Formats: sequence, C-alpha cells, structure tokens
Amino acid sequence: MKDRSELLSIFTSFLNEIKNQFGQVIKILRSDNAKEYFSSAFSNVLSSHGILHQSTCPHTPQQNGIAKRKNRHLVETARTILLHANVLVHHWGDVILTAGFLINRMSSSSFNHKVPFSILFPDNPLFHTSPRVFGCVCFVHDMSSGLDKLPARSLKCVFLGYSRLQKGYRCYSPKTKKYYMSDNVTFFEQTPYFSPSVQAVHVIQ
Repeated sequence: MKDRSELLSIFTSFLNEIKNQFGQVIKILRSDNAKEYFSSAFSNVLSSHGILHQSTCPHTPQQNGIAKRKNRHLVETARTILLHANVLVHHWGDVILTAGFLINRMSSSSFNHKVPFSILFPDNPLFHTSPRVFGCVCFVHDMSSGLDKLPARSLKCVFLGYSRLQKGYRCYSPKTKKYYMSDNVTFFEQTPYFSPSVQAVHVIQ
C-alpha cells in the first residue's frame, strides 16, 4: 500500500480473495484508530458484509501487539535483506514483498513449527522456482523469434524477488527502468548488482 487512501480497495480485494480461494469470511476486523479505518466508505463495506470493527483504546498500542510484532518481524527481515544486498532504498517495496514471501515459507513457532504457506496450500510446492540471492546480478534471456543474429540475447538486471501469479523471477533493469518477469534467467548469485553504498543505510523506519 503506497498511500493510506488505497486501504478500501485493497481490503475489498483481500475480502473477495479469501472468500473465493479459501471459502472463508472475515467476522471481526481489529485495527488501531487511524482515520482511514473510520471513513464512511470503509464502514459501509464492513457493515454490508456483517463484519464487526474492533479498535484499540486510545494510547494503548499494546492492544494491537500481535500486528505490531508481525510488522516488526517483516520490517527487520526486509532491512537485513536490503543491507546485505546493498539494494537502493527506493526498491523497498520489492524487499518487503520478498521478505513476506520467504517468511511465509519458513517454519513458525506460532503454528507449532509448521510452514504457514503449507498450511494454506498443502498440495502446493513451497517454491515454483528455485530460491535465489536477492539483489544479485542476473541476465534475462530474450527468446523472442525473429530477432537479428548479432544483437545481445540477454539483458543485465538485478534480481528483486518472485512473482505471486507467475512461475518466474522478478528482475529489474536500471538501464531500461523496467521490470521483467521470466523463468529464463541466468544468475550470478555471488555478484551483487549494487556495490556497497551509504544509500542503503537509511532503511524503512
């Protein structure tokens, strides 16, 4: 979510997805007292689906402790990945998505050391593609037909994660300023794309 104004559309999509994918409904929503949770449009959506909205009492952040601990886990994992890979801070969205992707595929003490992804999708493999080192140099191959013989058939990119909806890797070319989704990629996992830089020090607060 890049802006708080996106809350309604994102929540509505999430509501529909869990109902369609898992046959489940949301009965209670717990949140802090941020104003976007109390807009008339958001309240109407909750009311139309029979969802009870419980909010924390003022000045009692501990009442939202589970969410805060999970958020801290996500941010700390993302910070570690970002600093290790020397990836520039403006790629923080890719780092957060990758951190969530990996956390969901690790055993959790909250689920008796089971893997969250396997609980939701017991028949699916943990990885559709082999895990790779975040931020490494990679080359995305262009397998299009009709190309001339001499031009390069691959594009140097930085590996920035995995696709949620495709069996491929999410790669970014600083040269073209475009993302490429592909499973036809050669990785140089020992070679970070970005050299050590102070730009990666000031990470998500």
